[in-house]
Amino acid sequence: MAEENVFFVSGGLKIEGLLDKVEGDKGVVVTHPHPLYGGSMHNNVVEAIVQAYTNAGYSALRFNFRGVGNSEGSYENGIGEQDDVKAALVYLASLGKKEIDLAGYSFGAWVNALGLDRFEEAKRLIMVSPPVNFIDFDFLKYSSKIKLVISGSADEIGGYRKIAEMLPKWNPEAMFRVIGGADHFYGGKTKEIQAIIEEFLDNN
Repeated sequence: MAEENVFFVSGGLKIEGLLDKVEGDKGVVVTHPHPLYGGSMHNNVVEAIVQAYTNAGYSALRFNFRGVGNSEGSYENGIGEQDDVKAALVYLASLGKKEIDLAGYSFGAWVNALGLDRFEEAKRLIMVSPPVNFIDFDFLKYSSKIKLVISGSADEIGGYRKIAEMLPKWNPEAMFRVIGGADHFYGGKTKEIQAIIEEFLDNN
């Protein structure tokens, strides 16, 4: 990955990101797991998502939510973090990207889902281990943007059985993939996440 350090502004705060920019109008914004539990853009699952997208010819922007790494501000319980996602999408769009996906892992997937109605720049939503066993997801209604959800069979936070129950309400057309033996942290299983996303991008 040929990533460069970038900064963009979210609500007056300077937000730190890594951008792998390639030609063309396709891009993705990738969000990371929970800031209060050590989550950052350098997470292994985030890196697997970025790798899948860049392999498919997308520009990829991952960033640290407010209060993480060199991003200004402090944790805001998913509220201010939605502003960070919006700012990242606007920033990527300003670089000429028109076909933009929004992909998130765990807390990042939750923040992306929370703000989905205001994230007009995002054409599709990809969620890895949305933390349905940890946070109430009843707010999430039908959206044609929800295209792919991934979980692990041993994931206690993004439980695949609960996701399977909720997915028909989110989007019955969405792809759902469960990685056998993977827990919430996907140790040794990130190549499988990458392969699933690459297959999805090849076919959609």
